[in-house]
Amino acid sequence: MCEHVRKHWRAAEPERGSGTVVAAGLAMALLILLAGLLGLVQAAAAASRAATAADLAALAAADAARGLADGDPCQVAARLAARHGATLTACQVLGPWADTVQLEVSVRTSLPWPAHGLARAGPPPGPPPGP
Repeated sequence: MCEHVRKHWRAAEPERGSGTVVAAGLAMALLILLAGLLGLVQAAAAASRAATAADLAALAAADAARGLADGDPCQVAARLAARHGATLTACQVLGPWADTVQLEVSVRTSLPWPAHGLARAGPPPGPPPGP
């Protein structure tokens, strides 16, 4: 009877050496998680760069639209966006006195898609100052 129990006990241990496979699987899962986290951080940084470029370009374009700076508002915005590594993709001069600028910029990333930034700048709503 004792021999029968020993044979049965040895047959129930086919899982020997599986620790290496489990450790390799956990290491691979950790690497995939870190790669995803790196992509998320890169996307957040690109979105921040796009938002900054859009804000600065919109402010400069609004100054040009109000006559405080020389040049066409959209050309001013395109030049400033390019200085910040962005491309102007849309630009509109709005408002009853054509003094508000709304624009969109695009920033290339290491990811398969670009980051976009939207901005609008101009004087506060209300009647224009003056006599």
